[in-house]
Amino acid sequence: MLRSVKELIGYELQAKDGAIGRCKDFLFDDERWTIRYLVAETGSWLTGRKVLISPVSLGKPDWPSRLFPVELTKKQIEDSPGLDADAPVSRQYELKWNVYFGLPAYWAGPDIWGAGPYPSTLLMREPKPAATGTAPEEVPEESHLRSFKEVTGYYLRAADGEIGYVEDFIVDEALWLLRYMVVDTRNLLPGRKVLVAPTWVKSVDWHNRHVTVDLTVEAVKNSPEYDPAAPVNREYETRLYDYYGRPYYWL
Repeated sequence: MLRSVKELIGYELQAKDGAIGRCKDFLFDDERWTIRYLVAETGSWLTGRKVLISPVSLGKPDWPSRLFPVELTKKQIEDSPGLDADAPVSRQYELKWNVYFGLPAYWAGPDIWGAGPYPSTLLMREPKPAATGTAPEEVPEESHLRSFKEVTGYYLRAADGEIGYVEDFIVDEALWLLRYMVVDTRNLLPGRKVLVAPTWVKSVDWHNRHVTVDLTVEAVKNSPEYDPAAPVNREYETRLYDYYGRPYYWL
């Protein structure tokens, strides 16, 4: 199913042996537009640390009670590689994190999760030395990780003008792939929201906080409206892709 990322912020995180805090943020990579980590707010338990949890370790959320099961123990999380709360997540840190949890690198393969499309793909493969103990010269310099909270608020620009700003993302809960940006079109029609797929993004200026899409202002203005109270189902997606004349991603 497709879910709002903003809606997931604040969900309680329940490890195998007790509560560990709440969902504070998500980190996605700006090459694959895929969520790589949930950032946990652990309160006084692990004060001053940024705690990352991979979708590999997340169970199916209990939507009515706003609870995320985590398939780890509190001890496993506590002993994971430490990272200062305000520190960026480097590729070197990710390598240490992978070694600790015994996982191959998600970037070591052709698909969004290495050898396949699902996070569970990583559990089916033995971590190779090239994925965990990679020689420094073979390690990509940047992790390309972006904070969901940071990108929320970026301005969206079309080829011929400004449209609005990024308010939310819609995530595929099976793949953890960001399917859409939710755009508030207050520059065009106050109160109206539309969806734009990351695959339609032409460029992102991370420094100046704006996203440019390969669409016109008029096209976005007249596109199918997004209702946050209604599910993003295949019927709506078909109308959206037909409107823009884009090939369906699900075929």
